[in-house]
Amino acid sequence: MTTLARWARAEWGALYAAVRGPLAERRWRAAPMAVAAVCLTAVLHVAHNQAWGYRIVQNAGGVRAEDPLWLALLRTPLSLFVPALDLPVWGALVQILLVFGIAELCLGPWRTLALAYVATLAGTLYARLGIWLGPDSPLGLPASDARVVDTGPSAAVVGLAVFLGWRHRAYVTASVVIVAMVVEVALKENLAGKEHLAAIVAVLVLCAVGELRQRRSRDRAGSGSGAPPIQS
Repeated sequence: MTTLARWARAEWGALYAAVRGPLAERRWRAAPMAVAAVCLTAVLHVAHNQAWGYRIVQNAGGVRAEDPLWLALLRTPLSLFVPALDLPVWGALVQILLVFGIAELCLGPWRTLALAYVATLAGTLYARLGIWLGPDSPLGLPASDARVVDTGPSAAVVGLAVFLGWRHRAYVTASVVIVAMVVEVALKENLAGKEHLAAIVAVLVLCAVGELRQRRSRDRAGSGSGAPPIQS
């Protein structure tokens, strides 16, 4: 086995094993949520590009930082599946099918949706904070970004990729995703790029909490196994 093959096995072996079993057994039926999400995104894209559907989709899933917070929170779940206007729809469909599909196989549908929502919500809330801080702050945003329509699965995809990398010890892959998002902001400082970083921060906090809980569980298990037997 070559050095590259050994590295690939160490990096992606656990993730591959988690995906291979359900996928081999049930094929595309192993990830029904991801397939449904792709179909929903495609339907919303078609409706969004029709004169009769544009306003409906915007009212249901279009999020702006200038919107009342309660309204933004209400629209955020569906906003994951409304493709961004400035990106090709096939990119959103591929992202959802691959990343949501792998996450569903590894984590289950509800945990996948919960993590996707947390990542997207982190970006949505950051936008409000960034506009409040203003463009003079390193973490701030210009006031004009309050009117930017903020939709699409990219923040959720980035967050899920980082979480899967942590969970299955694919640390290089997770690091590459993080570095790519940092470079994106450095080269083209915009709302979407900074929201991706906010999503990563939120997911890293969840990873740290999970790591701490696992460590405490191991410590309790170790201390319990070392306890002297109870004399009857």
